[in-house]
Amino acid sequence: MTRLPRRGARENPGNRFERLRLEADAEFLEAVRASGEELPAAATQLIADASRSLLSHNDSPDVPFDSSLNPYRGCEHGCIYCYARPTHEYLGYSLGLDFETKILFKPEAAALLRKALASPRWRPQVVAIGGVTDPYQPAEQRLRITRQCLEVFAEFRNPVTVVTKSALVVRDADLLAALAAHGAALVFVSITSLDRELQRRLEPRASPPEQRLEAVRRLCAAGVPVGVLLAPVIPGLNDHEIPRIVERAAAAGACAVRHVMLRLPHGLADLFERWLEQHYPERKAKIWSRIRAVRGGRASDPRFHSRMRGEGVFAEQVEQLLALACRRAGLAQSRAPLSSAAFRRPSDPQLGLFG
Repeated sequence: MTRLPRRGARENPGNRFERLRLEADAEFLEAVRASGEELPAAATQLIADASRSLLSHNDSPDVPFDSSLNPYRGCEHGCIYCYARPTHEYLGYSLGLDFETKILFKPEAAALLRKALASPRWRPQVVAIGGVTDPYQPAEQRLRITRQCLEVFAEFRNPVTVVTKSALVVRDADLLAALAAHGAALVFVSITSLDRELQRRLEPRASPPEQRLEAVRRLCAAGVPVGVLLAPVIPGLNDHEIPRIVERAAAAGACAVRHVMLRLPHGLADLFERWLEQHYPERKAKIWSRIRAVRGGRASDPRFHSRMRGEGVFAEQVEQLLALACRRAGLAQSRAPLSSAAFRRPSDPQLGLFG
């Protein structure tokens, strides 16, 4: 099948919850391939999400937060490895091209967030923004939903962490700095590779690595604590870059570096395997073997404590390499928790009418 330009996936695999699916005409695709032409790029569709709740809650010991919000479902960055791809199947879509072209956005996110934080039932705590899909994907440039949510967090002084692989996060340095002044903000910029060609293949519509490092520098200069997230580490493909990424992160002013091991739940394993065959056929066997080695012979391991880091010899080597690189760079692999001490509920203007 001819590769769609600047998309991560080449296809729409069947939805695991659906019994019927559409297949492209094989003769047509072969004719396009023979002509040397490319299929037109699939257009991005923005779809309003009418959800009436915003915050999600979890009790996972693998993540340092209990609450999170995601302004978008699906992600136009098109990262081929994204563990969130299978979540699109719950919406009736495919984890392939659908995930990166059918983007659901939450227009009422800020209003829903304000209502949640104003409730007397709300217990001030860290909220993670972007734990599933990127809050600064291309649609955010125009829709500004993430910024609207940050305005609410700054109003209430509720602590937030942000994870992104987009340099657009710098746009909101003013709000993040206001929260950071109360120990209530932390940004993690995700960097997968410094190799521009590899990064472009893995994450076709995400910011280039140099722009992400510049984002780290600019946020630090604004007084916002920033860490770098090595995510995902793909054994046999980008793990050798760990020392260099740590070195560049430290030079940019990062306060910590963490990592997440690649995991390929559900149909994502087949999608990623076909991506390897397309881009790195000569290395596929080695990479695939190591991926399975850190997952106990599988492509994914959902168990707590293992799913983020993996297990076995190669997983241990990655942790040792990262720890050594951080020591040499004078970086931590974690930092002090954020504070909710400054949380406040702004006065309701209507209360002034009653003196």
